[in-house]
Amino acid sequence: MAAHFGRRLRKGATSTAVAAAAVAALAASQAPGVTTDDQGRQTTGSEATSDGNGDGSATGNGRYYTDLPPLDSPTASPSPGTGPTTPAGTAEAGIPATVLDAYKRAETELSASKPGCNLPWQLLAAIGKVESGQARGGRVDANGTTYSKILGPKLDGNGFALIADTDNGAYDGDSAYDRAVGPMQFIPSTWEWAGRDGNGDGAKNPNNVYDAALAAGHYLCRFDRDLSVQSELNKAILGYNNSQDYLNTVLSWLEYYRKGTHEVPDGTGSLPSHSTDDGQGANPSPSPTPSPPKPPKTPKPPKTTPSPKPDDGGSTSPSPPPSTPGTPKPPSPTPPTPTDTVDHLEDAGTAKLTATAGDTFDQKVTVRTETKAGKAVAKVRVRFTIVGDTDATFTGGETVATIVTNSAGKATAPALVAGQKTGDFTVRATVVGRSVRGLDYTANVTEPQADTLARTSATELTCVPGGEFADQVEVKATYKNAVADGVAATATIVKSADDATENDKGPYFKDADGKTVRTLKDLKTDANGLLKLPKLYADDTTGTFLLRIDTTGGATLTVELKVAAAATTTP
Repeated sequence: MAAHFGRRLRKGATSTAVAAAAVAALAASQAPGVTTDDQGRQTTGSEATSDGNGDGSATGNGRYYTDLPPLDSPTASPSPGTGPTTPAGTAEAGIPATVLDAYKRAETELSASKPGCNLPWQLLAAIGKVESGQARGGRVDANGTTYSKILGPKLDGNGFALIADTDNGAYDGDSAYDRAVGPMQFIPSTWEWAGRDGNGDGAKNPNNVYDAALAAGHYLCRFDRDLSVQSELNKAILGYNNSQDYLNTVLSWLEYYRKGTHEVPDGTGSLPSHSTDDGQGANPSPSPTPSPPKPPKTPKPPKTTPSPKPDDGGSTSPSPPPSTPGTPKPPSPTPPTPTDTVDHLEDAGTAKLTATAGDTFDQKVTVRTETKAGKAVAKVRVRFTIVGDTDATFTGGETVATIVTNSAGKATAPALVAGQKTGDFTVRATVVGRSVRGLDYTANVTEPQADTLARTSATELTCVPGGEFADQVEVKATYKNAVADGVAATATIVKSADDATENDKGPYFKDADGKTVRTLKDLKTDANGLLKLPKLYADDTTGTFLLRIDTTGGATLTVELKVAAAATTTP
């Protein structure tokens, strides 16, 4: 879906100068960090690059509304709880109640899950305005689902990007080509991994404004972005739709909404009227398939005049008719893109993927895109996806990352960060926009381990029969000389150094009910690698006993416990 914002800023502008002046005024009064060039177009100091999800953007760089906010900014909205007031500002400052609630709820969720992102709900409102006119003016039910699907045009390469169907029509109802879907206009391939359940109904529906707003918030907050930094904010918006004009339009609405908004009833929001496809409808939605244009009438060829008979008596032939005017020339063949030339993916030296729970993997997945002849292909998007029952992520907390191959045709996935779930999962590499076999890599997360255990005190552990030990046993676990936190351990009063079975006499622990136990399971070292055992008690048996502590990874420590009668003094 190619953007053509520069074609027309506002319908009815009498000249380019008028439109340029309007944008210049907006740039001066509303868009932070936005300036204008000598043509009155908005620019920013940051380069328009996409952090890409593999399709270039969340929306497929699709159609969007180009209407700009009014020059007269709204006044600030009243604070909650101040009582009924007259709505402030113009009609453009009104946001439908359910849609506004969805934006604010998404901001609240992101402030908890990704506080460093600093996502303002007004950014979601700005994108929602530009993408769907706030869900067609708030035409949603009480649960936030649009009454009818909001669909962008077919991405069939006819005026827009060419994106063949990726969802078998599940989201957009089109099994031939993809379309942007819902209030925030996600393309199906992006929604498949970016979708969220924003209203807690157990479903991820791109046509639900709560789900779509939360998904958009997470999408904008990828890569540990801080949206309070202008350059990071610009990157996030460009990642949503990779167009400088789109960036400027969203920034203008963002600043407008920051200056004040008010709530309006669902279904009564103002609708935009101009879009990048030259106003094919105020509402992005499936439109009936237009009738094919009638071919231009072919003028009748002029009558031919027979040539005079030659002196040799030969026959006459009519002159060839001139070329028929108005006949379109056949389109030139489109040159193949780098992606079109990819025949297969090859591994590019990926080592075994193993890490301890909570740690970052030392190894990264690296692949190479190649032609049939084995030649490397640069500038191809490769998508890496974490698959399986795991809480592992890439750096930044995402489970999907898209990397463009370098001049050697290589793409390296971001570092993997192991979660707390142990076991195997898969990292899958696929070529975006090309149906070639992907590569699967098995990654393994093991439990935290320790290779050394040591007591934190050298105090001898002694007790009298029937008494309790004065000191508790505390040990520190390390792995390769580093603190080993979260390591599972077991403590047992054993029979002897050669017999690790549980002793049935001697020192003991007490469980929650005060009963005698001589084996403690499910122990774990803390963040500092420390493990402090409960108090030990002695029965009436004297002697030297052994407490054995074992950890995952093979670290073992044996501690002596001495039970002896108190020394008596001779009078």
